Amino acid sequence: MTSLGTTRLLRPTARAVSNGIAIIRPLSTQAKVVEKSSSDEQRKEKSVTSNSFVTSMFSGQVRVNQVFPFPDVLTEDQVETLTMVREPTAKFFAEVNNSMENDAREVVDEKTLSVMKEMGSFGLMVPPKYDGAGMNNTQYACLGEIIGQNDLGLAVMLGAHQSIGYKGILLYGTEEQKQKYLPDLATGKIFAAFALTEPSSGSDAGSIKSRAELSPDGKHYILNGSKIWISNGGLAEVFTVFAKTPIKTSTGEIKDKVTAFIVERKFGGVSNGPPEKKMGIKCSNTAEVYFENVKIPAENVLGEVGDGFKVAMNILNSGRFGMGGLLSGTMRTCIAKATNFANNRVQFGSKIATFGAIQEKLARMAMAHYVTESICFMVAGNMDRGSTEFQLEAAIGKIFATEAAWFVCDETIQIMGGMGYMRESGVEKIMRDLRIFRIFEGTNEILRLFVALTGLQSAGFHLKELQRAMRNPVANMGMIFDESTKRVFRAVGLSSGISIGEFVAPELKESAAFVSKSIENFGATVEHLLIKYNKNIIHEQFLLNRLANSAIDIYSMVVTLSRASRSVSQNFPSALHEVNMVNVICSEAFERSQNNLAAVRTGHKLKNFSLMKKVAENISIGDGISHTHPVYKN
Repeated sequence: MTSLGTTRLLRPTARAVSNGIAIIRPLSTQAKVVEKSSSDEQRKEKSVTSNSFVTSMFSGQVRVNQVFPFPDVLTEDQVETLTMVREPTAKFFAEVNNSMENDAREVVDEKTLSVMKEMGSFGLMVPPKYDGAGMNNTQYACLGEIIGQNDLGLAVMLGAHQSIGYKGILLYGTEEQKQKYLPDLATGKIFAAFALTEPSSGSDAGSIKSRAELSPDGKHYILNGSKIWISNGGLAEVFTVFAKTPIKTSTGEIKDKVTAFIVERKFGGVSNGPPEKKMGIKCSNTAEVYFENVKIPAENVLGEVGDGFKVAMNILNSGRFGMGGLLSGTMRTCIAKATNFANNRVQFGSKIATFGAIQEKLARMAMAHYVTESICFMVAGNMDRGSTEFQLEAAIGKIFATEAAWFVCDETIQIMGGMGYMRESGVEKIMRDLRIFRIFEGTNEILRLFVALTGLQSAGFHLKELQRAMRNPVANMGMIFDESTKRVFRAVGLSSGISIGEFVAPELKESAAFVSKSIENFGATVEHLLIKYNKNIIHEQFLLNRLANSAIDIYSMVVTLSRASRSVSQNFPSALHEVNMVNVICSEAFERSQNNLAAVRTGHKLKNFSLMKKVAENISIGDGISHTHPVYKN
């Protein structure tokens, strides 16, 4: 195990190559990187730019040191601390917080907030020297599970405060900024908010209209603009705000670039609209925020001037893993309610838990939860081990968690029938609360494009390296031969794929083979898309979505194989149960992945995409349904 704050350097000790795809093995002890003597090997080593499993998969390198073995990052003391925290947290939700009342009143009462402040709930990941609890990502995710089991509205208020609200100060703040703001934020004396979204800029942060102009004396910026749908917008005293600022380039040209600022309400000129009326998460305050000639001290720039987009994306990337923990807890609640009902509801003389139709639902709900939880703690564990390359995995975790939680909640209502539809059951509230999660912190559609395009960018770099190598074939013979062999094997169908079987439990070897085949096909498909479409691939979103879905399925297979293998090796009581789930997960994910990869190359599928594009264009032109009514004929 690694202790809190310890970075374990993960470097390859061996490099296995199968049909041109390198497998970077996990490391048990630190080892020196052996320098390659030949120029082609040196060039190839330099072309490897990421330890991220998903990123490497796009560029033909399978790097397993961030997926095997499943991370164990907590010390015994940290586990003991979590165990101790669980009891008062559970007591808080049982005796103090009333989620239904929060929902009805659309506000969290002062007593609840007061107890949360005493518990240290507002500064979980803030270092103790700034009056925080000093938890790491894994501990934070564990507490998120408990909160998600009970009240998603309260969870959003907390997350908006610390997961994104002041997260930028933790990540990019100067020591002076941290000392000034973090103690009051960590203790809940004041609230924070993350102010990025505007009427014209949702997922497209580059279209921000808010502006901040530097004063003539250079001492402060003047901020004007507005932000919409800001969680904690009506409560916050401190905002992380993103605005366009004019920047002089090296050529002397003035360009607008986004800059991040720490803005206090007491600066003056900061106001907000009334709380928005929402479908769910009603107790979390959501409001429009206005900035009118706000004077921001120059020392309140967060990060570097002009680096605001990077700041915003890293804040969101570093916080997305927590959504998996939160929604894992929500799914636990739903599955418990569904199971309890199924075990007690009698129809046709038998408990419905014995009906195959219900059993399949329960099994699929459990598998969806298992994948969500596995991705969450895989990403959190890697972050705690010092990884900085987790943006694609975190995005995949957010996509999967939010869609899995919706599926589980919907199936819970279906199993419970009319009872599930009634407010009394509590599942109706969960469904309303859940719907926003597929939208905020990056819509799932945008995140799918992010996964696909970021991965393709890495793969494109790899292909450019090959093109450069071709200019000097003698010096780079090894690299060229490696790539050529891979292409030839694919073309004639002799490729046996890579093998990750050595990393998994014997009971999971067959499922590991599914992963190997999927990765091989994935690499070939990426190569095909880049060669066929080149930079125009950005416009082929029908194809990009299916590539992203395949990446999600492959990553889901790998993390669950890793987790279940650990359970087997450590003789967990649930090991056989986990193996059964993972074998089904991998079998079905393999089929989906193969279908998605085939779709981007199959003629009739491509034709269908073209036809759907035309259908959508007709609908857009007509501002709605464009087909003729069967009765009115107009």
